[in-house]
Amino acid sequence: MTTISTSPENMNGENKMNYQRAALQAWVAFESRLRCDRGQTTAEYALVVLGAAAVAMLLIAWATSTGKVSTMLNKVVDTVSDRIA
Repeated sequence: MTTISTSPENMNGENKMNYQRAALQAWVAFESRLRCDRGQTTAEYALVVLGAAAVAMLLIAWATSTGKVSTMLNKVVDTVSDRIA
């Protein structure tokens, strides 16, 4: 029966190299995941959309509370209907 040692100090040369290679591959994979910025663009896009939605909500709230937008639209419709008739 073969015992498996998990400590690199107790391994022979070939097993120690395999252990080191596996550890290096794991570290490279971990580091590349840390440097990966694929999700960063999505997060930035989501923040921009949320910011635009907040500004739009503020604009709509202001427009409905002052009544200036409805007055302006009434003037536009009246002007267009006067020119058509």
